[in-house]
Amino acid sequence: MYKIAAMGDKDSIYGFASLGVHIFPYDDTDDPSDAAHTLRKLSESGYGVIYITEKLASLIQTEIDKLSFRPLPAVVLIPGVNGNTGAGILNVSKSVEKAVGSDILSE
Repeated sequence: MYKIAAMGDKDSIYGFASLGVHIFPYDDTDDPSDAAHTLRKLSESGYGVIYITEKLASLIQTEIDKLSFRPLPAVVLIPGVNGNTGAGILNVSKSVEKAVGSDILSE
């Protein structure tokens, strides 16, 4: 059975712990390369889904892009407590377009 993780600022991901999700908090003072290293380790350790706040994802996008060609883990961008950048919905839209062959979500 696959595990689930959440990465990002503590306020945004702390609630996931009550659902049994393993949390990996990072704040603005942490080095983004540490988060990239953690993401790499999680992807190699049986995690099927990794939630990452949009803010953290913007700092480690290169590492996320490396995982986008693999079936697992699914990296899902989530908004943080400080707001939504729109990156999460854009990521979903790109995935749908890739799977279906056209952007069915646009108006």
